[in-house]
Amino acid sequence: MIKVVYPGTFDPITKGHEDVVHRAAGLFGEVVVAVAASRVNTLFNLEERVAMAREVFANQPKVRVEGFDGLLMSFVQAQNSRVVLRGLRAVSDFEYEFQLAGMNRNLYPEMETLFLTPAEKYTFISATMVREVARFGGDVSKFVSPNVVEKLQQKFIKKL
Repeated sequence: MIKVVYPGTFDPITKGHEDVVHRAAGLFGEVVVAVAASRVNTLFNLEERVAMAREVFANQPKVRVEGFDGLLMSFVQAQNSRVVLRGLRAVSDFEYEFQLAGMNRNLYPEMETLFLTPAEKYTFISATMVREVARFGGDVSKFVSPNVVEKLQQKFIKKL
């Protein structure tokens, strides 16, 4: 059984992220959605992001959500995995992801990085864009799950 680790900040988790995870669950024995603590300001704290992702994947027996802080490679090793999954939406994502994969392989030579693209209908969605639309009261229900819509609304009501 191959276990794959899908890392990200997931601030918030989008339907594009969900699509990659669902497709990965069909390819791997287990998918660990690794929610990273961030050094930059996030809208949601780590605990909130983990809780949202757990709710999104609650009915997916092959998916587990864990928060982590520190080097991704340390987390991957602690999960007894050698495979990291990254999502690519556009060619512009590739250069950064390629450099990241090289650095990670240098730190943990046994590790492999695999790339999946989301379904075409999700390629334009980014968590940053979802936050911006939600911040100004736009409808993001096509881009995120209902629990995430609710959390975004609560977050921005508090800030008004």
